[in-house]
Amino acid sequence: MKEPSVNVLGGRLEPCSTDPVTGFFRNGCCDTGPMDRGLHTVCAVMTAEFLAFSKYLGNDLSTPRPEYGFAGLKPGDRWCLCAGRFLQAHEEGAAPQVHLNATHQITLQVVPLEVLAQYAAPAPR
Repeated sequence: MKEPSVNVLGGRLEPCSTDPVTGFFRNGCCDTGPMDRGLHTVCAVMTAEFLAFSKYLGNDLSTPRPEYGFAGLKPGDRWCLCAGRFLQAHEEGAAPQVHLNATHQITLQVVPLEVLAQYAAPAPR
């Protein structure tokens, strides 16, 4: 079961990434539901700084894990981050850019829109 696919701006939730495939449901969107306890709802653009920060905190997103079909993330990849980890990265000065149209509205229960807006990525052309 999924929550309605609505973004933080009140519109339709846009896809985050299909290469690599992201999202709690691995559908390319930052959709969420009751089983997603980490709230993988922030569509973020990976940076070397954020990947190093995440690895330091014990969540290595850059190392390939072929046994799970995971090639590892690199700077520029888009990925559905946990809302709490994004907030932590913001507080530590390591937050990546965010695609607001692809970030699920439930994120606002953890991260204020004003904070997300500080990291708004340019809309794709």
